[in-house]
Amino acid sequence: MGEAVLPREHLLVIYYHNVPESLPGYLEHIFPDTQITIYRSERDVPVPKELYRQATILATFFHVPDPEDAKNLKLVHTTSAGIDHLQHLPLLRDTQIPISTSSGLHGPPIAEWTIMNWLITSRGFLKTQQAQKDHIWDRNTPGYLNSLYDQVGKRVGILGYGSIGRQIARIAVAMGMTVHAYTASPRLTPESRRDTGYIVPGTGDPDGSLPVSWHHGSDKESLHKFISLGLDHLVVALPLTPQTTRLLGKEEFALLAQFNSSTTASLAPTANSKAKPFLTNISRGRVLDQDALIEALQDGTLGGAALDVTDPEPLPADSKLWDAPNLTISPHTSSLGVEYFRRAMDILALNAQRLRKGEPLINGYNRQRGY
Repeated sequence: MGEAVLPREHLLVIYYHNVPESLPGYLEHIFPDTQITIYRSERDVPVPKELYRQATILATFFHVPDPEDAKNLKLVHTTSAGIDHLQHLPLLRDTQIPISTSSGLHGPPIAEWTIMNWLITSRGFLKTQQAQKDHIWDRNTPGYLNSLYDQVGKRVGILGYGSIGRQIARIAVAMGMTVHAYTASPRLTPESRRDTGYIVPGTGDPDGSLPVSWHHGSDKESLHKFISLGLDHLVVALPLTPQTTRLLGKEEFALLAQFNSSTTASLAPTANSKAKPFLTNISRGRVLDQDALIEALQDGTLGGAALDVTDPEPLPADSKLWDAPNLTISPHTSSLGVEYFRRAMDILALNAQRLRKGEPLINGYNRQRGY
């Protein structure tokens, strides 16, 4: 007797932009035996229920079905790294359908965005750009000598040492900086420090060997000890959870400035500039107390900051955040690029294979932890 023919999978991809011309062909390439439906959605317009009911695999960002319309679903893959925008929905709350995320693909673009913002500040880019626009050959040697600096010897503290933090660490170390990692749970052994999620080939810190020190905790005391290491940069790359909401505020910014390496030279003897600490947030806006951040930038507690996320989003035109000194803001675009969606679908293809084999998912969502 012949082998039983397995039912054909049906992949529903809900895409909320104009579909790239190469997408259908690429999906057919990585899902050769799968029926594929691509649906262009509007954020606040419901997706037809019949599409959900036919699907066995769903790739989405905003839209997921109600449980009664998900009877055939075997896997839901989100094209975002965090899914705090979906956690309240019944599909996540009331079912056990496996969920996977696109964590890992964001490392290269967000790391480049992060380093770009550091260099914009340290190399005086905005000043020279304005001089170019004004057609002025501004070679104010004393001014540049006393205001510009490089990153060699700077200390980088990374809150949340996932794929993004690891790629930032990779570039930072190449620039002569030292990296200190902070995670919620202890990573005391080499095996526990390995990256078990999706890794863009040739990037990141797969074995967790780049930090010169590892720290952990979920309480303020542990966080404050970390912030007090003498950091020049604090990078926030945490998931948004009840525990991380408003995690950083006036007290934390003051500690960061108090123990910055420019004021504690013995902690970082090679960091010879007097630059004040720089904050980078590529997590979620609600991790920070934004009013406290504005105050810290205005009074010079912090030397600068870069935000790709705000609270709320979109940021209202009359928000005081826009005019805070030494701050750069981008509209949650640090991860975007032509590589984004293909990498998200590569993760889905890997997980579809793992699901068939009964293997653990890459980037599997843990309902108890909330990420």
